[in-house]
Amino acid sequence: MNLEDILRMIDVLHREKDIPKEVLFQALEAAIGAAVKKRLGAGEDLIVSIDRQTGEPTIEDDEGEYEFDLAELGRIAAQACKQTFLQKVREAERDVLYDEYEARVGSLINGQVQRFENDSLVINLGRTEAYLPREERVRGETFAPGDRIRAIVLEVRKDGPRVRIIVSRTHPDLVRTLFNLEVPEIADDIIEIKRVVREPGYRTKMAVISQDPKIDCIGACVGVRGSRIKAVIDELRGERIDIIRWSDSLETLIMNGLKPAVIHIDNIYADVDAHSAVVIVDEDQQSLAIGKKGQNVRLASRLCGWDIDIKTRAEFEAENLGIAPEDPDDDTDDLGGSDDDGPQAPDAPRDAGDAEGADDSKPAGDPGGDAPGAGAPDEGADDNGMPKASANSGSQGAEG
Repeated sequence: MNLEDILRMIDVLHREKDIPKEVLFQALEAAIGAAVKKRLGAGEDLIVSIDRQTGEPTIEDDEGEYEFDLAELGRIAAQACKQTFLQKVREAERDVLYDEYEARVGSLINGQVQRFENDSLVINLGRTEAYLPREERVRGETFAPGDRIRAIVLEVRKDGPRVRIIVSRTHPDLVRTLFNLEVPEIADDIIEIKRVVREPGYRTKMAVISQDPKIDCIGACVGVRGSRIKAVIDELRGERIDIIRWSDSLETLIMNGLKPAVIHIDNIYADVDAHSAVVIVDEDQQSLAIGKKGQNVRLASRLCGWDIDIKTRAEFEAENLGIAPEDPDDDTDDLGGSDDDGPQAPDAPRDAGDAEGADDSKPAGDPGGDAPGAGAPDEGADDNGMPKASANSGSQGAEG
């Protein structure tokens, strides 16, 4: 290989793999140095340098600097030089890719589904591949090889000679980035997305605020006839999106976050110490405020950063006054207030009313039926002198 071929090779690798020329020159110098040491048995102090303009290699050691013809390396040393150089190039290419995608963590990438590898979806990004694990896929979404896909770069790490890029379709930043593409006001920083909370595949709540009072932040995100938000929903494959207005007031933020339920701001009671809030709603609004399987209140709680407890007015007053837990006790006390008469009624009825109660309960299998007098009405009537029993006894005597 002549000197012009060396320079041409460096230039081609620089353009194709986007590796800096200086890195390629250093890799070639290290490869030639290893080959020279192996061929000549030189020490570790040997240094090889290549002129960046002419490609002329020079060798320097303790004895001085002198030129060296690469043709004198021999076949084995030249093969070792090639292998070392290729390895250095692969490492440099890995570092370039790592630096590129490390700077893109949290940003949107476009790719094409290539294949399935274990539980991960392999996405072709052109120069490299990305992996979409099962836990980062939205439940119910299906992809086939060749499908176009968008995702958020979640993590980039070096895995041996390769760069492993992990992407996600469940991260809230995916919604944020899609709106950034669809809404020019967000890209121009006129509208700011304050917070995004999401249950992937089901529902998203996004709080926005406008820096320009003349621009409606919610209307700008929705677009004319919902054109802007529809594009985002289509990309998320039908996921529902609630856009609310951000407020620095906790009560107002909670009220907005619980929409579509209608909440009155005076019915929100915040506990700063417990970092929680009780929201009182009308009974016809309770199901809307809570949402399906608690989804609405759960997302609103995450959006505000506070625990939210939904209650009706009746539930709230009953809990504060202690009515609900005391009602059963009060009834029990009322029933037990006749302890002077009640406990003795099953054993020995004292008046006609008690006797009638014992007779009525006997067919139902009341244990009181086994009490003295209740099991033998004729004899018991004589002993106790009850009018009803006496009448029955008198009738029997007349028949006798």
